[in-house]
Amino acid sequence: MSLINKESVKKRMGSRVAANGFAKFLFILATSFSLLVLGVLIYRILAEGLPYLSLDFITNFASRMPERAGIWAALVGTIWIMAVTAPVSFILGVGTAIYLEEYAKKNAFTKFIQVNIANLAGVPSIVFGLLGLTIFVRLAGLGSSVLAGGLTMSLLILPVIVVASQEAIRTVPREIREASFGMGATKWQTIRRIVFPAALPGILTGTILALSRAVGETAPLLVLGALAYVAFVPENLFSQFTVLPIQLYNWTSRPQEDFHMLAASGIIILMIILLIMNSIAVYIRNKFHKRF
Repeated sequence: MSLINKESVKKRMGSRVAANGFAKFLFILATSFSLLVLGVLIYRILAEGLPYLSLDFITNFASRMPERAGIWAALVGTIWIMAVTAPVSFILGVGTAIYLEEYAKKNAFTKFIQVNIANLAGVPSIVFGLLGLTIFVRLAGLGSSVLAGGLTMSLLILPVIVVASQEAIRTVPREIREASFGMGATKWQTIRRIVFPAALPGILTGTILALSRAVGETAPLLVLGALAYVAFVPENLFSQFTVLPIQLYNWTSRPQEDFHMLAASGIIILMIILLIMNSIAVYIRNKFHKRF
């Protein structure tokens, strides 16, 4: 007795091939639409922004006159914010992930914490801005400073880094850990010398992609009271600041068309920064994948 009814399969073959072709058409249509929108967006930004892009535009401070306006204060402020956000979020995020994956007992309480961390990754950014305003600006008395802004952005991307780091640690085969224990290594030695290096590509990729999100966020810093018009660069962690997204928002809200063109030039700079960060993430991932 044949397990496959060839007649039935033959009758259904036509409809199955048609369904497959229809699904393929939908996927191609979705991809084409996405690429079309992206192409139009990039073309418009380049067409409007390239004529205004110059060295003076990068090195000048903000001005009420479009021909003198630049992004130097916003660019330096963005670097300051990232200098605080990156180490704080990386240390706290990776430390939390290692504890939850390697040390914490697998019980209902641990699962509850992990579910809440995953949910925090989807909370609107303005909520983190209000949290930073309450904790860092008012309770800690840091004011609208670089330190308060960096810590708030760390809160924003911390859940993403924790989740990405946990996923990276889970991909390390259990046999490697058992081999290390069999050689007499302690748990911490195994984590430091075996698990962490093997999970590092995934951890760094998730961290840099999270930082890329922080570079483009505006709402949390607006809530903190970051300045929109700044003609100086931060001198220390307690200086006031502005960042590129806030500068761009300020220009696009003005009625003069020249400022809209300047905003397009600023977007080009921001996109270059994001491309560099994502390229670094890809390079690190490929480099450490070859090693482990």
